[in-house]
Formats: sequence, C-alpha cells, structure tokens
Amino acid sequence: MSDTQARGQQAMLDSRRPFFYPDSSSDTEEYRRDSEERRKRLSRRNISNVRRPNMMSKTQSPNAPIPSTSSQEPKIDKKNPMGEDRITLVVDNTRFVVDPAQFTAHPNTMLGRMFSSGIDFTHTNERGEYEVAEGISATVFRAILEYYRGGTIRCPPTVSVQELREACDYLLVPFDANTVRCQNLRGLLHELSNEGARRQFETFLERLILPLMVESAQRGDRECHVVVLLDDDSVEWDEEYPPQMGDEYSQTVLSTPLYRFFKYIENRDVAKQVMKERGLKKIRLGVEGYPTYKEKVRKRPGGRAEVIYNYVQRPFIHMSWEKEEAKSRHVDFQCFKSKSVTNLAEATADPVIELEPVRAREEADAPENPEEQPEEQ
Repeated sequence: MSDTQARGQQAMLDSRRPFFYPDSSSDTEEYRRDSEERRKRLSRRNISNVRRPNMMSKTQSPNAPIPSTSSQEPKIDKKNPMGEDRITLVVDNTRFVVDPAQFTAHPNTMLGRMFSSGIDFTHTNERGEYEVAEGISATVFRAILEYYRGGTIRCPPTVSVQELREACDYLLVPFDANTVRCQNLRGLLHELSNEGARRQFETFLERLILPLMVESAQRGDRECHVVVLLDDDSVEWDEEYPPQMGDEYSQTVLSTPLYRFFKYIENRDVAKQVMKERGLKKIRLGVEGYPTYKEKVRKRPGGRAEVIYNYVQRPFIHMSWEKEEAKSRHVDFQCFKSKSVTNLAEATADPVIELEPVRAREEADAPENPEEQPEEQ
C-alpha cells in the first residue's frame, strides 16, 4: 500500500472521531490559532451583551424602553419620593418653589388643606403658579415655610412678633413656645399672654358672667352691670338705710381669680374683644367703688339720716344686648285723628263746613287781656 492511500484511510478514521487530537506540530499550531480566535470572538460577544442595555444608538428614540438587568436598580429621588412635581407659590410678588408633600404632611394648616388630595381649593394663574397668602409679606412667609421643613419658626429681626402671629393665625400654623423662636422675648410672651387670656376669659364668661346676664334678661332688662368682688369680701347692707347705688342693673360675682384677671389692662382689652366677637355692645370695663357694710349713721338737721358706707375699689364690666339702642326712647302719647274715610255713607255725603279757621280768626282779633277792654257806654 502506497503512502498516499494510507494517509487517505487515516483521514477517514479521524473524521469519525468525536474529538480531534492533533499529532503533528503543524496541526497543534493550527488548533491553537483556532482556539485563540474562538476565545476572542466569545469575549467580544460577552462584552457587547453586557454593555448593550446601557448603550443607546443615535437613531433610538429617547422614550424607548431600556431593557433592565438584574444588577441595575432604578434611581429614586430622595427629595421627592412620591414622584410629584414641584409647585410654585407666589407671595408678595416673590416666587417660592416647594414640594407639596411638605404641606400635605400637616393637613390641619391652610396650605395642607389646599394641596390635599380630593380637595380642590387651589387655582393657578396663566403661568401655572399658585397665588396664596394675600397680605402676608415674603419675609414672613419664608419664615413660616421653615415650620413645614423643621417644625420651628424663627422670627426675623425685621418682623414684629404681632405680625408673625397674625400670619400664623391666617395660615392656621400653631403659634406657641414649641414652634416659635424669637429674640424679642417681651413681644413673644405678650402674644402668648393674649392667647392665654382669651382662653381664660372665655371660661369666666361661660361659667360666671353668663348666668348673671341670663338672670337680667329674664327680668326684661337689656343690659347688665357686674361688679367683681373677692371671695372673702362681705357685703352687709342695712335694710332700713340701703346705700344709694347709681346703677340699677348692678350685680355682683365673688371670684378672686376673675378679680386678678381684670387687674391687667391688656386682659381688659382681650375681654372686650371677646365680648364684641360674641355680639355684645356698649361694653365698658373699669374699676369703681362698691359699698360693703355700714359704718355709721349721722342725723342731719330736720331729722334726715345720712348713712356712711365703707367702699372698696373693685373691677366692673358692663354690657348690653339691646338692638334698638339707636332709636329715640321718648314716648309720645299724643293721638292724631285719622284722615282716612272708612264709611261709604260718610264718603258720599256733603262735605262738612269747617268752622275752626273762622274761630281762629276771631280769637286772633280779640285782645290778649279781656279784663282791659273798655266798658261799653
């Protein structure tokens, strides 16, 4: 058998084997080259598969969905986790870009109610902005926004505490020692005292003063005068010689806390404002002398007795619920004859000749003193 035929038979046997193991050096080098090319192709394929989800072709639309891999995680905006768009508020010609989630976290405030879901209180202008807090300056509104971010409000040095308090009341933001930080402690404590005095006087009004007003109204009176006495004040009037009281509507209430409340002028102003809000009129508050007990009785010439009482200075409050106080209280009992005719027979009859003008002329011609008339001869 020739060498050519032997090589042909060996090639046929090698083609039937499942794996190829080269026997010569040339075959080994060729196999290494094939293996190296195959390894490079596989590496390029793996790199392209890894980078393809993060790469976007120039012709691909920016809105086209990008295939996600297990290793890739979506990015979350920590400042706006709900994915809501920020809104623009216009206050005093100043724009504030805020996150509405800060307002909805405080639903009891006015801004929280405006931007809550399901409640459409807000309307935008032509630019899509919300114009809110009319009458409040931009400096005050910027300070109040800190409440929604950190829970506290720092009063700016250029803003009075009263202005900040009025803005908080308008926006329904709590104004107390826990939420407000202020350099002016006198102004802060003054506003806190006003709020405490309002709550305290509303309790006094319902528990102590209103029953006396109802008692006066049941008697038919339209006003009430209440004198505030101490709890240990004793009032002993002599039934035979009572004191001369100038106000017939006077009543008394024994309450040392109410007496101390009216000691401050600011508390009187708060009480007057509360009573105005409750619809009362002719409100007067002050201090006057009130007789407590009889000291002595002196006899004046003619047998008239003069009673001397001991007077103490006590606060009083006067109020009225009269509706027609602006009209005249003069009662005219003069009767006028009606000029209307209700009788048909009287209407068809001849008119009555009035003699009163003739009689009036005769009386005018007569002398004023008839006794001085000359006697007729």
